[in-house]
Formats: sequence, structure tokens, C-alpha cells
Amino acid sequence: MGFPSPFYRWRPHPWHGLEIGPQPPSIVHAYIELTPFDRIKYELDKQTGYLRVDRPNRTSSFCPTLYGFVPRTYCGNRVKALLPGATKGDGDPLDICVISERPIQNSEIILKARVVGVLPMLDNDEADHKIVAVLENDNMWHEVQDVADLPKVLVDRLRHYFSTYKMLTPEDSKVDIAAALGREEAEKVVQAAIADYADHFGE
Repeated sequence: MGFPSPFYRWRPHPWHGLEIGPQPPSIVHAYIELTPFDRIKYELDKQTGYLRVDRPNRTSSFCPTLYGFVPRTYCGNRVKALLPGATKGDGDPLDICVISERPIQNSEIILKARVVGVLPMLDNDEADHKIVAVLENDNMWHEVQDVADLPKVLVDRLRHYFSTYKMLTPEDSKVDIAAALGREEAEKVVQAAIADYADHFGE
């Protein structure tokens, strides 16, 4: 009997080894790093593909949604070009916030997310967009097609979290988040991040 395929022997890297999703840029996969219950900031270790402890939360804020990234995306020049004032992309996979009716407490999971909007975020002059999405096949959010269909307070909570999650004093804030943009603009960001990944990694 021969050895099993390497695909079955080794865990694929979450950034490079998973598929983008079934219907990009509309329906994508999200690899979840954080849940709304985490008091620790976890971040993908780019070399190993495992989650690394980045730091305890600096403030009392919790991310109000699931938070992670879209596999095989990269925030480079094409993403930068979509955000006035950005000097470059942040060099990371594209971030995504996924809304779910039921509490999901586990991180390091993969889910299908339907893109509905984007928060254009400038962090230290780098483009760091946050895609806003809903869990695909979640009946509570089934009719949401655009960020405008979401409760305003939920979008406001997301903007507030990303505006303050690194900040202990007003002097710490180097983040600028414009008003949320709709699905069409969000899909342009996803497409740009897919193209940036191909440019950067040669695929």
C-alpha cells in the first residue's frame, strides 16, 4: 500500500492552501481568527499557518462579529488604489467580518460568507479594508444583500471597534475609517485582493 496523498497527510496552510470560495467575489471562504468572545488578539502565523497569540485586548472592546481573512488574497497595490490616501496595502490577506445569528465560539474554522459591504480603513497610511459579510445559509440574514440592509447600530459597532481596538489614549489613534460602502464596492476590493495575491505570489 502506498503512502497517502500529501493533501491528506498535512494540514493545508489557511492562507495559501484553502480555496477562495465557491463564488468569488460574492461568496467567499472565511478563515476565522477571532470570535466575539475572545479577550486575546490572535493572528495567523504566516510561516506555520497556525494561530499565534498576538496580545491581550488593549481595551474593553470586543469585536462584535466573527473576524478573519479570505484565503488566497493579498492587500497590495490594487487594493491600495481603491483607498484614497493609502501609501500601500498592508501586506496581509484581506480581512473579513462575518455576521451570524447563532453564537459561534470556535476560531480556526472555515465558513462560507456572502459579501455585503466594506469598511474602508486606513491604518498608519496603509489600506486595511474590512469586508462585511453574512454567514451564507443563515436564515436570519438571508434577505440582506447590501450593508445598507443591516441594522445601523451593528455597522456602527464595527466601525467603533476598529477605530479604537488599538487605542488606549487619543494619541494612539492612527486609524481612519470612512462610512461603510455597499456590496458592489466590496466586491471590487475582493477582486483586487485576489489579483494582488496572484501578482505577489505568482499564481
